[in-house]
Amino acid sequence: MASKQQAAGQQPNKRPVISAVDPPAAITGGELYIRGQHLASAGRPTVRLGTQDAHLVVAGDSYIIARVPEAAIVGELMVATGGLESDLRETHLGIQIADSLHPVANPAVDREGNVYSTFSGSRGQKSPVSIYKVDTNYNSKPFVTDLMNPTGLAFDRDGLLYVSSRYDGIIYQITPTGNMTVFVEGMGVATGLAFDSEENLYVGDRSGTIFKISRSRQIYVFATLEPSIAAYHLAFGPEDYLYVTGPTTSSFDAVHRISKAGEVETFYRGLGRPQGLAFDAAGRLYVAASLKGRRGIVRIDSSGNPEQFLSGPGIVGLAFTPSKSIVIATQNALFRVDVDIAGRRLN
Repeated sequence: MASKQQAAGQQPNKRPVISAVDPPAAITGGELYIRGQHLASAGRPTVRLGTQDAHLVVAGDSYIIARVPEAAIVGELMVATGGLESDLRETHLGIQIADSLHPVANPAVDREGNVYSTFSGSRGQKSPVSIYKVDTNYNSKPFVTDLMNPTGLAFDRDGLLYVSSRYDGIIYQITPTGNMTVFVEGMGVATGLAFDSEENLYVGDRSGTIFKISRSRQIYVFATLEPSIAAYHLAFGPEDYLYVTGPTTSSFDAVHRISKAGEVETFYRGLGRPQGLAFDAAGRLYVAASLKGRRGIVRIDSSGNPEQFLSGPGIVGLAFTPSKSIVIATQNALFRVDVDIAGRRLN
């Protein structure tokens, strides 16, 4: 028996088929680019993540842009139209593990997987809590309470936490129990921090200087760069090169890398407002930045080829945990994304 559509001379609706979802991961507010066939063959489609409907930014028959809703925590994506549903497609959604924060750079993760993040505040603003500790059960507790404008965070190999203050130019050393002492002073507008393989500490002064501080607390000018309008962010990569981002007024900013001799070169240029950065075990660089107008986490391989790894608004930094999950810091919250460096979900 012919269907009503066939009797009316219409083609029957076809089941939507998803061929690709880009990028592989997202947090709340991020946008997923869905490509396929027959995605809107029977009118406006629905995109569902678990049980939550996504907001459609663009909805076409072969191309959809869907924004991740706040309540979504399950990454199984499906497109439905006219009562027909696509197969499920796995994506990786971030789960919020802390809020009411104000990070301005990477979080820091200790050996046990506890996460540390700041309430930095505006310049000269003193907050009741300066640094929070989020344990592996995602309980958030005050860790440091008397520090103005905490900015960069980094652990040394002994498990001591270092934090920069862009207010007073001091680098503080903090024990696992939260006791704080001055490590060095006079670091300008101190922002990013990173340790090299010999445990020298590097500090980014956003006015244009990268300082090197030895274990004996001798201070050297390691390199100079163009001043940043916000902060320098530092991370050591392969062959002990120091990688640096510092957003300027340009929308085509660079990731610089600096040799052990202090020679500065451009590793990649073409990012919008690059901020926190980190390396995975395979030596690939991850940067909180925009790529071709899409905000999130950009992954760049050793040859300088970029791809968007994660989509999301307001991201300022990231860090890898001992289990290879990724902790994402936005302007007011922390998210955990359970993907390994190849983009697969962890067991």
